[in-house]
Amino acid sequence: MSLQNKIKQTYQKRYEGEPILISSPGRINLIGEHTDYNDGFVLPAAIDKEIVLAMGPSGSDECKVYSTDYDAELTFAINDFKRVPFGWLNYILGVIDQFQQKGLAVQGFNCVFGGAIPIGAGLSSSAALECGVGLGLATLFGHEVPKLDLIKMAQKAEHTFAGVQCGIMDQFASVMGKADHAIRLDCRSLAFEYFPISLEGYEFLLCDTQVKHALADSAYNTRRQECEEGVDLLQRYDIGISSLRDVTLKMLKSHKGEFKGKIYERCRYVIEENQRVIQACEMLAKNNLVSFGKLMYASHEGLSTDYEVSCRELDTLVDATKDLPYVLGSRMMGGGFGGCTINLVASAHVEEFKEQMQAIYQAKHRKELPIYEVKIQDGTRLVTGI
Repeated sequence: MSLQNKIKQTYQKRYEGEPILISSPGRINLIGEHTDYNDGFVLPAAIDKEIVLAMGPSGSDECKVYSTDYDAELTFAINDFKRVPFGWLNYILGVIDQFQQKGLAVQGFNCVFGGAIPIGAGLSSSAALECGVGLGLATLFGHEVPKLDLIKMAQKAEHTFAGVQCGIMDQFASVMGKADHAIRLDCRSLAFEYFPISLEGYEFLLCDTQVKHALADSAYNTRRQECEEGVDLLQRYDIGISSLRDVTLKMLKSHKGEFKGKIYERCRYVIEENQRVIQACEMLAKNNLVSFGKLMYASHEGLSTDYEVSCRELDTLVDATKDLPYVLGSRMMGGGFGGCTINLVASAHVEEFKEQMQAIYQAKHRKELPIYEVKIQDGTRLVTGI
């Protein structure tokens, strides 16, 4: 039974009526890490790991939400709720709060949701849930909410109710995803462009380290601060600089001796990574996967040595692919210190890749290595015909 059928049938058993169905995907980022908060470029895509929601009006002020993954039902009043100490309910409450703050009336509803997005793998299950709830509420209660507004509301929900000061990339990719295309997003202007991905005998596989270091959050804040220090120094010479997006490598190098500690290396990585995103899009447009793969490796090298947000497990996995002729590129994906590597692998060698990588990881780190095959699909959408 498909996930969509399972969710619909579960709704019908628990609640009355015919629900609407929403599919909301997770995302990968092909290249462009830690560029978002520097007003740079990212290159995400929605994937076929998704959350499916069944939603319908309750006919009262009461809301009931059931998670099939956690086998838990939570109940609250549509006009009398507050954020909870932790847990998935905050993502839903935060979106409702955004609708109410914008004067978009919502009534009581029932919801069943479940997903095929691996939790903790850095594939943005939270953004998928937020965006799915947003589309569901807009559809149920007759509101025309532009996609960009839905994206911003989902992001704000995560800020205010989940307490995570995320960038906009995850929600943007979840809503704006397009099958067989990546999205180049300008994180300053939110202008975007689709680039076709014709893999032709290759596919993306994710290797999940199952590592989530506590260091990640503090290091993230430190990296942001280091980038800001670099900008502060360079602004003394050019008041037109507002972020590293405005800095060229030539300009950075001309002041190399003035930076303290690792500030120069941090700034160099961000500037080079922005350039790699632009180059990667050019390679996709030319269907030059070999050069695209080389940019993936260069991205990981910068993240590991200049930005220092990798870890032993991620480096092990990327290094191991360099001896595999059927792998064109590999790099860590996400904030760092754990999560997944993304790998561009020849389709004919997928099973061989899995066996070799799992054996290497087990031998080196004594851990299992989940590997996910992903395909690029459309963004958050209503499902019909189920």
